[in-house]
Amino acid sequence: MRRMIIVMFCLLLGIGTGASAAEAAAPARGALYKLEYAGNTSWLFGTIHVGKKDFYPLEPRVTQALERATAVALEIDPTADPARSMGVMREFGLYAPGSGSAMGDIRAEYRPRLERMLKKHGLTPEAVAPMKPWLVVMMLTIGEYRSLGYGPEQGVDLQLARLAHGQKKRVVELESIGGQAALFGRLTAQEQARFLEDSLDTLENPKQGVQPRDLLDAWASADAARFDALAREVEGDQTFSGKFMQRVLLNERNPVLADGIVAMMKQEQHSFAAIGTLHLVGSGNVAELLRQRGVKVERIY
Repeated sequence: MRRMIIVMFCLLLGIGTGASAAEAAAPARGALYKLEYAGNTSWLFGTIHVGKKDFYPLEPRVTQALERATAVALEIDPTADPARSMGVMREFGLYAPGSGSAMGDIRAEYRPRLERMLKKHGLTPEAVAPMKPWLVVMMLTIGEYRSLGYGPEQGVDLQLARLAHGQKKRVVELESIGGQAALFGRLTAQEQARFLEDSLDTLENPKQGVQPRDLLDAWASADAARFDALAREVEGDQTFSGKFMQRVLLNERNPVLADGIVAMMKQEQHSFAAIGTLHLVGSGNVAELLRQRGVKVERIY
């Protein structure tokens, strides 16, 4: 689960319009690329899906690129109808009444450990009883980020979506929330239990695997070398959750993200895309796939 903690909640930050004095002093964060294709220009920004107020505003090259864009592409639009998300969670993230529980699915030695981790983050076994193990992992992951001072309500994706809608820009969803959740729905009950057990191993041991703070620190300083090192850690993780992360959550999704960005660039002279930064590092990353599709890709930082 060590990689799940990183990829599912990657951080970006807030956005303003116009280059204020605060923006002029804002440091580079995440990763930024300039894209050119068929005479059109886009900017590709690597994000993390949680944040805090201290990250606002983003640096001028990001805010100015966003201001010029007529379309903004995100993995999904987090401002979309909440009923849609609830329906997806019911379909893929919750047990049918009386059909199971995460506490019952994991091995006996992990049950008291799960109870302690739930208590740490203000949750009870009863509160998560309807949730499948992968959704319990998401709840624990959010709790870990909150304990470090970061939350999804400050995530850049949300801020970008709100700004884009407010300025009447076209918002492009490169994926769907149903498609993302369905990736976890493919896991068997035994595999989901392994997924949760891996997560508990990592959350309890700050020296095991890539921790939330590792990604936060790399993103906050736009540290390309650290991101490359994290990508190597992900690729070298031989646990069940590590392999699922690399094979499904990265390698399977990256071509979809790249194809969506190219499709947007064919239609828009000026556009902007924001995806999780781990999709931009390691083998088979989105920047690499865009080059293979004929896009000129320049890394700014």
